[in-house]
Parts: sequence; C-alpha cells; structure tokens
Amino acid sequence: MRGTVLAGMVLAWTAAGWAVPGSAAAAGPDAAPAVRETERAFAKTMADRDHAAFVSFLSDEAVFVGGRGPLRGKKAVAEAWKAFYEGAKAPFSWAPDTAEVLESGTLAMTSGPVFDPQGKRTGTFNSIWRREADGQWRIVFDKGCPPCPGP
Repeated sequence: MRGTVLAGMVLAWTAAGWAVPGSAAAAGPDAAPAVRETERAFAKTMADRDHAAFVSFLSDEAVFVGGRGPLRGKKAVAEAWKAFYEGAKAPFSWAPDTAEVLESGTLAMTSGPVFDPQGKRTGTFNSIWRREADGQWRIVFDKGCPPCPGP
C-alpha cells in the first residue's frame, strides 16, 4: 500500500511538471527540450505579469548584460527588471528558437526573437542556463541584441 501511494505521488508530481527528488533527468543534448520548456516558462512570467516567478528562474550569480552595463546578481537583476512587470500589458515578449546543452548536461544556451507588444521583432535574446544543485535550470547569463540575420 505504502509503495502504491508513493508511486502515485511521484506520478502526480511528474505529470504536474514538478521535480521529483532523486529522479533521473535527461542529460546532455537530450536535455534540450527541457531547457527550451524552461525558457518558455521563463518568458511566460512576462506575459503573466509575475515578477516573483521571473525571479525564481534567476541564479544567485545571474549576470544580465545591457546597454547600461552588466547587472550582477539575482537581487540586482530582479530590481532592474521589476519595472518591466508593472502595468497590465507586457512591454515585450520572447520565445526560444534554439536550445543547446553541453554533453555534461550542466550548461545550456537558448536564443530567439524578442517582440514588441504589436508582435514586431525588435531583437534577439541569448541566454546561458546552468543546472543547479537542486536539478533546476536557472539563468546565469543573458544578453539581448538587435535582430540577428537568419542562417
């Protein structure tokens, strides 16, 4: 009975997308879909206007590079980005079109377009993610740029 209850809890946690302590996660390039989904969830925080959720994706060591110089650390990034989460409409959105993971499964890169509220492409984001000790992917570096030319 106890094993059945535990197995049911693990299945429910997995179905809900929650991390299951001690569960095996995809590694190396096989983790790319999980990283892509993490980036999509990160972008959804903007659409949902949920600053606290945004902050939960930041590594303590996060560095966001922008026009006014780098923002260093989770607290600095969270404070600087708070203004983007004010108001009813998101000032921009983004979506990954690339996700790559090191063979070690410890670092990943995502990149893709940034759009203004009308849907016009205004830039490209480039982010580096690290799988942290708790098994969660958190962003460590982020830098935007003007739209990159296609392949």
